[in-house]
Amino acid sequence: MYTDGPPRNPEYTPEHRVSTYLQRNDQADDTQVTRLHGDASSRAYFRIRRRRARPIVLVVHPVPFTPETLPQLTVGTVFTRLGITIPTVLDQAGDLGVLAVEDLGDETLQDWLAASGEDPTPLYREAIKIIATLQQCGKTLDLDTETGPPFDTAFDVTKLRWELAFFQSEFLGAHRRVILNSAAATALDREFQIIAEELAAEPRVLCHRDFHSRNLMVRDGRLVVIDFQDARMGPATYDLVSLLRDCYVDLDPTLVATMVTAFLTAVPAAHAPDFQQRFDLMSVQRHLKALGTFGHQITTADRPEFAPSLLRALGYLRQTLHEHARFSRLLELLSPHLPELTN
Repeated sequence: MYTDGPPRNPEYTPEHRVSTYLQRNDQADDTQVTRLHGDASSRAYFRIRRRRARPIVLVVHPVPFTPETLPQLTVGTVFTRLGITIPTVLDQAGDLGVLAVEDLGDETLQDWLAASGEDPTPLYREAIKIIATLQQCGKTLDLDTETGPPFDTAFDVTKLRWELAFFQSEFLGAHRRVILNSAAATALDREFQIIAEELAAEPRVLCHRDFHSRNLMVRDGRLVVIDFQDARMGPATYDLVSLLRDCYVDLDPTLVATMVTAFLTAVPAAHAPDFQQRFDLMSVQRHLKALGTFGHQITTADRPEFAPSLLRALGYLRQTLHEHARFSRLLELLSPHLPELTN
C-alpha cells in the first residue's frame, strides 16, 4: 500500500531520492546517473552506471511504498511463477519509493521493428504465447487460493466507464476543447454504458493491461515483459487488441491475421463465432481510452511526441466504427468533433 509522507515536501524530487539511495548504499562516488525517457507513467527511471559493475535501473515511484503490497512486486511474483520473463528486482527502498531492477537496455519491440529489418513473426508468436500463458494461468496456479493483485482487480463496469470518461474529459474536453450539449452528452454516456456493460459481462482472464510494443523489451532475441503492475482480470481480447492494434507501430495486416489465428489456436476457449465482433468492441473501448491518454499527455503534460500515436488510435477507431452498424450512433455523436473519423 502506498503511504503518505515525504513526497509532499517540494524538495523531495526523484533526483533527490536517487541521490539518497546511492549515498545510503555507498554508491554516490564515481557513479553516472542518467534519467531515462519515460512513457505515460507517474514513475521516473534512472540508469546507474559504475566502474566494473553492470548498470542497473532505479524505478522511482511517486510515493513511498510497502514492498509487500507494491503491485510491481506482487504482480511480478505471479508473472514469474507463470514462467514469464520480467526484469529481476535487485533491491528496494520503500521509504524512498525506489526499486532497483536489472538494466534491460533500450531496445523495445517498437525500436526493434524500426531498426532490425528482420521478420517480426517469431517475436510476435512469442508475444501471443505470453498472452496465452496469462489467460491459462489456472493450469499453473491454484486460482482458488490466489488472493490480492492481480486477481482481485478487474475491468468491471466502473473501471471501463472511468476510462471512457477519461476520453471525454482529456481528449474531447482538454485536447479538442469540445463542450457537448446536454442531449449529446446524455446520448454519449448511454453508448459508453452499453460498451462497458457488454465488455464487463465477458468471461474474465488475466490481462497484462498494456501489452504493446513499448512494454516488450527485446533482449538476446527474446521478449522481456515490463510495465505489468496494473495487470487485472478482463476480457480475453484485451491484450490481443493492445498487441495487434498497437498505437505505437504499424503492423502488416497479414502478420495481424496470422497472430489472431495463432491466438485462437493457443487459447481455444476464446474461439467463438462472435470473436471478431468482441475483438472490435474491445478495440473501440481501448482506443477511446488511448485517445484520452494521448490527449492528456499532449495537452496537459506538454508532450507532443504522442501525436503520431494519437493519429493511429483515431485510425483504428475510424476503421472499426465504420465496419459495424452497431456503432452508427457512436459514430454520429463523435464525428462532428472528430473529423478524422469521416475522412
